[in-house]
Amino acid sequence: MEGELGQSSKEESVTAIVLILVGPPGSGKTTFCNDVTKSARRPWVRVCQDTIANGKAGTKLQCLNSAFEALKDGKSVFIDRCNLEKEQRIDFVKLGGPLVDIHALVLDLPAKLCISRSVKRTGHEGNLQGGRAAAVVNRMLQKKETPKLSEGFTRITFCQNESEVQAAVNVYSELGPKDNLPSGCFGQKTSDTKVQLGIMRFLKKVENPDKTVSENSLMGVKSSDIKVAEGKEVVERNLGPEISLDDVPTLAFPSISTADFQFDHEKASEVIVEEVEKFLNKVKIVRLVLVDLTHGSHMLSLVRAKAAKINLDSTKFFTLVGDITRLNSETGLRCTVIANAANWRLKPGGGGVNAAIFNAAGQALETATRECAGTLSPGRTVIVPLPPTSPLYEREGVTHVIHVLGPNMNPQRPNFLHNDYTKGCRILREAYSSLFENFKSLVNSKIAMKKEQPEDGLQLSDLPYDCAGTKPIDQIQNGDQKSKREGCYESESNKKCKGTSSGSVQKSSNSNMAEFTESAKKTWASWAQALYDTAMHPDRHKDSVIEISSDTVVLNDLYPKAKKHLLILARVNSLDCLADVCKEHLPLLKTIHSAGLKWAKEFISADASLVFRLGYHSVPSMRQLHLHVISQDFDSIHLKNKKHWNSFNTSFFLDSVDVIEELERRGEVTLNDERLLSMEVRCHRCRSAHPNIPRLKAHISKCQAPFPASLLQNGRLFSGTS
Repeated sequence: MEGELGQSSKEESVTAIVLILVGPPGSGKTTFCNDVTKSARRPWVRVCQDTIANGKAGTKLQCLNSAFEALKDGKSVFIDRCNLEKEQRIDFVKLGGPLVDIHALVLDLPAKLCISRSVKRTGHEGNLQGGRAAAVVNRMLQKKETPKLSEGFTRITFCQNESEVQAAVNVYSELGPKDNLPSGCFGQKTSDTKVQLGIMRFLKKVENPDKTVSENSLMGVKSSDIKVAEGKEVVERNLGPEISLDDVPTLAFPSISTADFQFDHEKASEVIVEEVEKFLNKVKIVRLVLVDLTHGSHMLSLVRAKAAKINLDSTKFFTLVGDITRLNSETGLRCTVIANAANWRLKPGGGGVNAAIFNAAGQALETATRECAGTLSPGRTVIVPLPPTSPLYEREGVTHVIHVLGPNMNPQRPNFLHNDYTKGCRILREAYSSLFENFKSLVNSKIAMKKEQPEDGLQLSDLPYDCAGTKPIDQIQNGDQKSKREGCYESESNKKCKGTSSGSVQKSSNSNMAEFTESAKKTWASWAQALYDTAMHPDRHKDSVIEISSDTVVLNDLYPKAKKHLLILARVNSLDCLADVCKEHLPLLKTIHSAGLKWAKEFISADASLVFRLGYHSVPSMRQLHLHVISQDFDSIHLKNKKHWNSFNTSFFLDSVDVIEELERRGEVTLNDERLLSMEVRCHRCRSAHPNIPRLKAHISKCQAPFPASLLQNGRLFSGTS
């Protein structure tokens, strides 16, 4: 490729440029290309993966081919993709040669600005807009790798504000056909992550810790960006690279009793820091964020100073100025749990945080709160799980609100303590201690669920909690943590499609199957009902459902294990899993299969490289019969552990065509053992074994071996040539 391109270029004596734009959605990549093209002195071609396939989304290979053809014609090229990771850039860097310079333009604008732009825009080429854009931008920024000259770039330009972007527009607009630009890095400031972290660590060691620097004004660096970067380092160091930053449980909380309850700020800040320190000494992988809406907040200043004095880990506890009901959308900080400074009646109204949280969460929070508790005593807390219908859940991803009632020093409010700060400080400590312990219970439950995460997309919010908010309802009381984790799944280990203590799920008679099915229906935990509710009431889930018919509902898997991963749900009551299926369900299974093929064809028409497999899990994680339509690239950040891989690449995964064939022949389906999920991981193409998922992923991204003969038979794989 390089030789052919170099020869063509020499004949025209033109120095072409490949300008690789690096930045998340909303950073202004497309706008930059358009602005340069308007007044450019050399011909440019914009290569955008969102439109590369005749105006539709295409593949990276199509982008490479288009760029190559443009360079052969003597044109310079914009690579308009996010390109945030080195792996995404490397193939475009290889387009360089003696007469082709490879440049990078890093649009390193504030995350808040990028998120705001992405959420507000309409008619986006890649259809990334509205509410889901914030989560996508946040997730992509967590994986960002800053470009380096050592990758093969001749020039890298960093833009960290609008004026720097405009300056770069001017530079490339004025570039003539034969002009060159100096090599090297330009515009990079000390906000490089490593430098930022060094500055923050240095600040914690200054001789006068009371002389703090505003977390929002250090050389223009956003403190939340620093904490996010450091938080990722902590997680990767402690849990390994398979755990993402989204797995760091984060609690956002306001200062309790210091507003309407008029508690002394100095005493309150001491209690906060002491209780935070105690909690963080016990629980390692968490973040606590003290939030205040007011810039120049006295409470935040006091807490920061006291935290600095005792060298409290700033990756685990920091303060933030912002609206606690809009942390994800406005600052990019994902907090699934937030605390509310409640009143004793647990009612909306009044002012401040309580009113803001009830207003943001809507009627759903008031209803859910009533189901958990009617009143609250000073020093106590109550966890309230938010239903997905709550605007606060939908917009910000908040799954739980913890109501907290602190001590009152306001004579106009109930439970006035008459300035008894001995009692007041004790109650305030109890309030924060209860808050953090309830948060810990949510964390422990989430960790247990992560380690046994179902393939169909379980969220922390799907866990059932009792009204006291301390533990999942089905969790066993046991001091041993391992037993607790297993206890949480004890009912699960005897449900779904098992039926015997050995875990075997093979059925020999319809009578046994009926007995087994009846047993399974009684033991589905409430978190496992999400797909059932979607199938029975798709109108309630319009944001996630992509197709509804009389027999099926189609939606994207919440945690896809490949580039394309759909679920086709059966809209039939009492059909929880394959163990419930009998011969009379044949027409339905054929309808489900046809729906899966239709969607596979649609995906392949947009990307001919995709290959699909359609099938069912022998033992599903969630109630309601559903077919997986999954592409065989397995390119997904959500594919994290052995169970995820083996659930799709062992005989635990039953191909739809085989299920239909066996049902026609025998009237029932032979299901396979869950112990298959603990087998060693092997490549689905060449069947080579690998020690862990990262090694396996590195292998399958390069493996070109043909699929095994067993998969190539009976229509088990579907591709553009099928």
